[in-house]
Amino acid sequence: MIKKTVLGLLAIGLIAMSCSSDDDNNSGPTMADLTLNLQGLEVLGSDYVYEGWIIVDGSPVSTGTFTSATFPQTFSVDETQLNNATRFVLSIEPAVDPDPAPADTKILVGDFNGTTASVNTAIVGDFSNASGAFFLRTPTDESGTNNGNDENGVWFGTPGAPPTPNFVLPTLPDGWAYEGWVVGDSGPLSTGTFTAFDVADTSAPFSGPAGGPPVPGEDFFENAPTGETFPLDVRGRTVVISVEPVPDDSPAPFAIKPLVGTAGNDTAPATHAFGANLGSLPTGSVTRN
Repeated sequence: MIKKTVLGLLAIGLIAMSCSSDDDNNSGPTMADLTLNLQGLEVLGSDYVYEGWIIVDGSPVSTGTFTSATFPQTFSVDETQLNNATRFVLSIEPAVDPDPAPADTKILVGDFNGTTASVNTAIVGDFSNASGAFFLRTPTDESGTNNGNDENGVWFGTPGAPPTPNFVLPTLPDGWAYEGWVVGDSGPLSTGTFTAFDVADTSAPFSGPAGGPPVPGEDFFENAPTGETFPLDVRGRTVVISVEPVPDDSPAPFAIKPLVGTAGNDTAPATHAFGANLGSLPTGSVTRN
């Protein structure tokens, strides 16, 4: 009888140990902290979010999404995956996103060196030698003649017949496009987006009825937004080239603005130089604990 009792207790103990072991195995992975300390990012439109990714064995693993541009921010990540990560990537994703993979709009990247990855916009392009120039002319109103109103238009390149591009800018990867801007009385006015420098841009929201030249730019004659008076005198105004995510639901310039210039008083054939604006490029560090 005693022997049977002892065997019964041993069996109960083994069952208990087995259940405890199963509970331990099902408790989930150990988590660790990933802290983002980034500068230069701006809040996105309501349809988009930022999403972090660690690259583990060559594959992306999401570290979570965020909408705030205030840092530091900390995320809880699988410890084993985080320790094995070789790179961090930040992308811009739809707020409602059926695709589990990163979008083309990758904005920051950096390789881990120990516990830290220094991140920058190299994945978008190398802007270290960014330069270019623009001129004041109104080809969409001229129809082959000079109407004496060249101060009402801005075009990117060197004037001529036809004008020629002069940008020193990288070709952007999928997911990004350049956009020109003139700062008006009530805010920035878009001149349209473009990915090539020797063709017209994608839109002419304010131009006149005549065709424009084979370079990006805009005349400011029609459809004046609230707070603006057209024709707009571009002289003395700030002119900007930004890099925009595609698609983009924000009417404002994005954080990456590699070129900024001020229009002078002289119209074409005079040109006005852009200055490099590398301080606008987002950067920062990512730390795993």
